[in-house]
Amino acid sequence: MPRLTRDEMDEFLGTRGVLMRIATVDEAGDPHVTPIWFVHEAGRIWFTPREQSAWLGHVRAHPRIAVTIDEEATPYRKVIVEGDAEVVHDLGEDDAWRDRYRRIAKRYTSEAGAESYVTNTIDQRRALLALDLEGCTVRTWRMPRAGEPRTGIWHRRYYADGTRYAAEADGVE
Repeated sequence: MPRLTRDEMDEFLGTRGVLMRIATVDEAGDPHVTPIWFVHEAGRIWFTPREQSAWLGHVRAHPRIAVTIDEEATPYRKVIVEGDAEVVHDLGEDDAWRDRYRRIAKRYTSEAGAESYVTNTIDQRRALLALDLEGCTVRTWRMPRAGEPRTGIWHRRYYADGTRYAAEADGVE
C-alpha cells in the first residue's frame, strides 16, 4: 500500500471539508465514534468539543483515542492516528484560542459563514484538544499512482496465496 509522503499528508490534512472521525471509549468501555471538524497546524491535529459533548468526558477519562481522516473520492487518501489527546485549553478558556476556532470553521464553510458560526455559538463553551503527530502512531494510505504496482491497493496479507495478485505482489511471473 503506498503511504503518503509527509508533504502529501500535510496537503491532504489541509484539504477543505474533510471530516475527522474520533474514536473514544465511554464509561462502560464501549466504543464511541463521532465525525468532527479539525484543523492541522504546527504538527498537530486540533479539535474542539463543546461542553456537552459526550466524547469530551470520554477523553478526560481515557485520553487514548484514535482518529481517521479520509476522503470518498480517488485517490482515497487516509490518515489514521492513535495517541493521547491533550486538553490544551479547558472549558471557559475560549477567548485564548478563538482565532484557531475560526480557522477550523473556515475549513468547512465560507469566511462569512465561519464568522457567523463563531458569533452565533460564542456562548457555547468549548475545550481545545490536540494530537501531536510526533508522539502518535500515524498510518497513511492512498491508491497506487500510474507506474506503481497495482497490487499496492491492498497490503500483501490480504492477497490469498496462489492467487494472481499474490503472485504479482511477490514478483512471481
